[in-house]
Amino acid sequence: MKFETHVKEIIPRTYNVTSFRFPRPAELNYKAGQFFFVTLKTEGKELKKHFSFSSSPTEKNHIEFTKKLSDSDFSTGLKALKEGDWARIDAPYGKFTFEGEHQKIGLLAGGIGITPFKSICQYCTDMHLETKATLLYGNRKENDIAFRKELETLQRKNKNLKVVFTLNEADSTWKGSRGLINANMIKKEIPDYEETEFYTCGPPRMVEIMEKLVAQLGLPKTQLKREYFTGYS
Repeated sequence: MKFETHVKEIIPRTYNVTSFRFPRPAELNYKAGQFFFVTLKTEGKELKKHFSFSSSPTEKNHIEFTKKLSDSDFSTGLKALKEGDWARIDAPYGKFTFEGEHQKIGLLAGGIGITPFKSICQYCTDMHLETKATLLYGNRKENDIAFRKELETLQRKNKNLKVVFTLNEADSTWKGSRGLINANMIKKEIPDYEETEFYTCGPPRMVEIMEKLVAQLGLPKTQLKREYFTGYS
């Protein structure tokens, strides 16, 4: 469905990642992991881009997308947005979804590719699903971790959710996992990986690496769902 709306709330997530919320029409239904198109007006021009929902279908009062802000025209428009500003939404789209159809899922995220997994983890928790979900979330540094508090809260609420943050440029104070997501990390954190349905979202290069990891683990390509995340510009 397409509808005109306004910015409801703007929420900083890290020093360069921000969430934008809009009122959710009662008739808008979507699945965790899907995306939508948003159109903004900036300097008299309309700019359109698609983003994964970082909100969950269980959140009835708003929909949300989250973006790493850069120097692109769209990011510049987002930086100028204020609550109450006009927007047009076209939603939902995409087949990178989860509705409880698998008993075990492994979510492999890089950077801002976390957004559909935030939706999925929230959905699993709110729906009290029995699905065993493990999220491996890679970033460069600690201050790059978007939704850290939210994901830690979901993990406390959901005994079936395990969240692993890993950093490849961690400083000496970091007590969590280190390095890029690799086959050994998957074997350690998801020992029943052979019975697990994997999802990966991130920049194309990361998705390619995750595809190779699944092959290294001896799993068929069909055991990995992919979302090539291009929301960096």
